[in-house]
Amino acid sequence: MSSHDSRDRISVGGEAAKAGPRTWAGLAVLALPTLLVSMDLSVLILVLPSMSADLQPDGIQALWITDIYGFLIAGALITMGTLGDRLGRRRLLMIGATAFAAASTLAAFAPSPEWLIAARAVQGVAGATLMPSTLSLIRSLFHRRDERAFAISIWVVSFSVGIVLGPLLAGILLQFFWWGSVFLVNLPIMVLLLILAPVLLPESKDPSPGRFDLPGAALATATVLAAVLAMKTFAKDGPTLTAIGIGVAGLVLGYLFMRRQRTTDQPLLDLSLFKIPAFSTAVGLNLMIGMTMAGTYLFTAQYLQLVSGLPALLAALWLLPQTGALIISSTVSARLARRIRPAYLITGGMAIAIAGLVSFTQVTPDGGIAPIVIGSILTALGFGPAGTLGPDLIISSAPAERAGAAAAVSETGNELGNASGIAVLGSLGIAYYQAIMANHALPGLTEAARALAVDSLFGAVQATRGLAPDISDAVLTAARTAFTSALQLTAGAAAIAVLILAVAAAVLLRHAPTVAHDDPE
Repeated sequence: MSSHDSRDRISVGGEAAKAGPRTWAGLAVLALPTLLVSMDLSVLILVLPSMSADLQPDGIQALWITDIYGFLIAGALITMGTLGDRLGRRRLLMIGATAFAAASTLAAFAPSPEWLIAARAVQGVAGATLMPSTLSLIRSLFHRRDERAFAISIWVVSFSVGIVLGPLLAGILLQFFWWGSVFLVNLPIMVLLLILAPVLLPESKDPSPGRFDLPGAALATATVLAAVLAMKTFAKDGPTLTAIGIGVAGLVLGYLFMRRQRTTDQPLLDLSLFKIPAFSTAVGLNLMIGMTMAGTYLFTAQYLQLVSGLPALLAALWLLPQTGALIISSTVSARLARRIRPAYLITGGMAIAIAGLVSFTQVTPDGGIAPIVIGSILTALGFGPAGTLGPDLIISSAPAERAGAAAAVSETGNELGNASGIAVLGSLGIAYYQAIMANHALPGLTEAARALAVDSLFGAVQATRGLAPDISDAVLTAARTAFTSALQLTAGAAAIAVLILAVAAAVLLRHAPTVAHDDPE
């Protein structure tokens, strides 16, 4: 730890020194990139209609633009966490902030879908340098267990709020600026980070890092990308030989990665961690929360705009109560965790989240927003306990010497869950919408216009512009009905998945003690 950080501590008897104002200011600096990285996972949800009108991406390109960022973060987290151990976590944080700002500028002025996809990809790799650096630097800043636990809760809240804040900020900016402005918000925050990090954050790195597993890093990233491409190809073309071949390639790459991690003396990921029930269950919780929230958000945000007919800003405002629910749930869960076992607290929260997902299944084609607002609040409240206790369970259940790898796995599960939600649940909903629309005659449309209407709800809106009111109304009614059915199916599938996970959590975490009974570090 750096000398300036040591001077900011107040020793109490023989206990670890208390953190002073400078250390807490350092936490605020670390919260900023955490907020931005998660915000960019969801910021495009409300931007999709205006961005699509400008760049004209097809359905699959739109999905790539939305989720390649999250997938590359997930694929590169383990690699970047290990790299931070070698280069220095503060140094990697600053390198990542510079790259993130540059990629955000390129995305803001993208002239084509391909350009925007490439810029989002660079953002993803840069984001992967920021996440493990922030969490590991929190461990370096705070030595007392109670202070570090509170600091990690602030980190978790920052990440959770960012996901909800993204669409809200996008809605506000779209009222006054073009869609690319949502990316320029990142620039002043990253500049502030680059100024304050050398002053407030200590440098931290492994003095004996060992050999960097470059083949393992390449295999980890390739495995995730192959899985993404397989899902994309399947969503676009169905179970073709190409889709199956890419999927098989992903499985082979995953096998090779796991084999290498078992045999090399310096693995990127210690697979034995997954033998610990609390660890593997918490990783599953992280992944499922991200998957469910991102996947359903993709449809609920579009429902508010394209079915209910709300402007982007008003749609975002109606989802704002979800932010308050996340903050309340995270705060209350941290207090309850001292008296209630994680199994009970997390399972009870999951039951509330399932109620929220069931609320989403009650939407109707007439555009009523009550099920969406109620569902978003309940899911946020319900996922609060798992979202707060998950990272703590992961880090606490792993041996101290593996804590860094455990933290990286926690972040990987969260990021992969967000990206998988958009890809898996998004592809499921789109496929169901397309199947329904393909069975409609849609009279009065040209072949090109029909293809647009069948491809997506936004395409149906585009296809009906300039048509006679009776034809337009008939097509839009069919499209909105199909989209509502797709939303219901997606929410129902998510509810079943969460129910299965809740049962698993109740069983696998039944022996996990309360936070108050954890041994002090």
